Amino acid sequence: MKNLLLCLAFICFIGCTDRKVLVFQSDFGLKDGAVAAMKGVSVSVSNDLQIYDLTHEIPPFNISEAAYRLNQSAAYWPAGTVFVSIVDPGVGSSRKSIVMKTKTGHYFVTPDNGTLTLVAESMGIEEVREIDETRNRLRGSNESYTFHGRDVYAYTGARLASETITFEEVGNELDDIVRLPGLTAVVEGEEVVGNIPVLDVQYGNVWTNIDRTSLQKIGVKVGDSVAVAIYFEEEKKFEQTLLLGHTFSDVQVRSEVAYMNSLLNLSFGIRQGDFAKAHGISSGDGWSVRIRRAR
Repeated sequence: MKNLLLCLAFICFIGCTDRKVLVFQSDFGLKDGAVAAMKGVSVSVSNDLQIYDLTHEIPPFNISEAAYRLNQSAAYWPAGTVFVSIVDPGVGSSRKSIVMKTKTGHYFVTPDNGTLTLVAESMGIEEVREIDETRNRLRGSNESYTFHGRDVYAYTGARLASETITFEEVGNELDDIVRLPGLTAVVEGEEVVGNIPVLDVQYGNVWTNIDRTSLQKIGVKVGDSVAVAIYFEEEKKFEQTLLLGHTFSDVQVRSEVAYMNSLLNLSFGIRQGDFAKAHGISSGDGWSVRIRRAR
């Protein structure tokens, strides 16, 4: 009896680890049936898929935020996970549709428009293939030009995740991907210059793309005071010296603090407050940050 139970437990373990995981991200929102249509296509390919949402609240057409959110989450999913990301202002145009396999064994199905810039850097590119729509497109959708998320990406992602097709059957191999400029911070003398790709929207914290290595290059470490200047275009929106703390409790309630967020990027917050709202800060194109060690 004991051996039988051990055998059943082993079989259960093997079955549980052989997961066919599909994760969706888009700028569609949940007000209409677009996301449900993509999931319906996926389940029609295979009802064994485990389907999850990363987010569908990417601001419309914001490719750089899509890149950031993928990089924020992808590494915490098991190898073999297939991500389908649709932020596609060029839908119906000549931009390529691709699947990228990373060196970590993850797959990303998306338009080739810069969405994969950050995960390509952090996870490494193993191989990229262009989706062959003659083989990997929802049957009967050839006259549809504006919903490739359903007709091409969800369909191909589901076929790949369910092992209906192999990675090689996606299409021809490509040399590289389109990459967005300006997504990494740069050191300029005694300053680091970065941008604000996203806000921590629930709490109003401001997240930059300035990493720990960049701060170390200008001699900044946790416990130091940093001079912070935030701009929109050429207009300075915020300037203050802040403690670079470990966490919010390093300062008094309602006080500003700089800290390293969960991605180990420099961020700004107010303990039990909303930094972005208090100082009129947003994210995306035009927003930049300059950091130096306070004297």
